Amino acid sequence: QVQLVESGGGLVQPAGSLRLSCVASALTVSRYIMGWFRQVPGQEREFVAAITWSVADEYYEDSVKGRFTISSDRAKSTVYLQMNSLRPEDTAVYYCAASYGSSWDNSRRERRVYGYWGQGTQVTVSS
Repeated sequence: QVQLVESGGGLVQPAGSLRLSCVASALTVSRYIMGWFRQVPGQEREFVAAITWSVADEYYEDSVKGRFTISSDRAKSTVYLQMNSLRPEDTAVYYCAASYGSSWDNSRRERRVYGYWGQGTQVTVSS
């Protein structure tokens, strides 16, 4: 049974940093693109970042470019999201997700193409 388990969320002050982790099990990771999404209550779940396992190409939503970095450790089947210069508007539940396939196109920014999801981890940015 495929499982994605996130960790690393918490409360941080504005301008602070957090690193989220997502461990994938029962998943042939090289066959998937891994993504991070976030959701605020009452709003749509939105794309944050994604990475291809094969060549580690990275993709970001515009508001997080230059502040967030996605990375992967294939040996550990783990994807990370390093979040720096956090802002109150980054407050959300962050979800890890897996989309089958190794080639990128803009549909990978849409939640509908991700078949596996983690349970989410809360990130709160507040003073």
